[in-house]
Amino acid sequence: MRHITVLSGGHGGAKFIDGLLHGIAAGTLPGVDPDATVTVVANTADDLWIHGLKVCPDLDTVMYTLGDGLDHERGWGRTEETWSVKEDLEAYGAPNTWFGLGDRDIATHLVRTQMLEAGFTLSQVTDALCERWLRPRYGAGVRLLPMTDDRVETHVAIADPDSPSGRRVVHFQEYWVRLHAAVPAEQLVFVGLDEATPGPGVLEAITGADLVVVPPSNPVVSVGTILGVPGLREVLRATSAPVVGLSPIIGGNHVRGMAEQMLTAVGAEVSAAGVGLHYGARAAGGVIDGWLVDSVDAADVPRLEQAGLRAAAAPLWMHSSEQTAAMAAAAIALVG
Repeated sequence: MRHITVLSGGHGGAKFIDGLLHGIAAGTLPGVDPDATVTVVANTADDLWIHGLKVCPDLDTVMYTLGDGLDHERGWGRTEETWSVKEDLEAYGAPNTWFGLGDRDIATHLVRTQMLEAGFTLSQVTDALCERWLRPRYGAGVRLLPMTDDRVETHVAIADPDSPSGRRVVHFQEYWVRLHAAVPAEQLVFVGLDEATPGPGVLEAITGADLVVVPPSNPVVSVGTILGVPGLREVLRATSAPVVGLSPIIGGNHVRGMAEQMLTAVGAEVSAAGVGLHYGARAAGGVIDGWLVDSVDAADVPRLEQAGLRAAAAPLWMHSSEQTAAMAAAAIALVG
């Protein structure tokens, strides 16, 4: 295998990709060339405009993680961050200060916003930002592609007894960051997704891959929105490359984030098997060939196999780069 494509959200996907690259460098991935390239197609439906700046949380989390600039304790934003701008915005009584932009992080958003306003596309801006974060470490070995250059935003309908309709719709970031996903999501609204077109290079990254990986990212609002870009699901079904996924649910719970709330909102079963069945086997009209679950969910394997998926169990906690590389190796062996 010389070309691997990963469909990624933010924190979980970024950690997996970091481990995948570690495995490639260490030569521990079965059948993977030591000079293999990795293309990351990242979710952009979490993006938002705030304080006049264009913020792309998943693109930035992948970029900072692979560029060794992520604050791993928080799981987002920059290392050695300061918060002077946020504090002054709060002192002014500015709205939306619940979304914390650190001083160093703001520099990224300023550059992105200025370039977008100058007429560059999001793909072009992302490539320019990667000159700082990815090129010095990986050269041409890693590419980061937005799923689309079009504006797409995920919104969440929640109950609101003070509203005439009994509910209101908030941006996904408000649901996650301000409300901490502590209230039920009644409905998900993907604004602009139906009219979006795949970003430059996205379809080619799938058709030209030797392997496509669905990492343990949120299956609804991360990978799900990537698959929702018109034409992308069809290309994934048609590619000659095997498609393998790893469960973000371990022992009936999401490892991080709000996969449970999002799966419930779309009526999917919250379990390792449930997510695999949500994606579905390509042989039966789904999008994956193999599905790796954690060892504690080994009892789900026969059910997945009955649905047409290759399935196996392995430790899926990403405690270290070595452990994550071992996860990647198990996933590759499953479909290799």
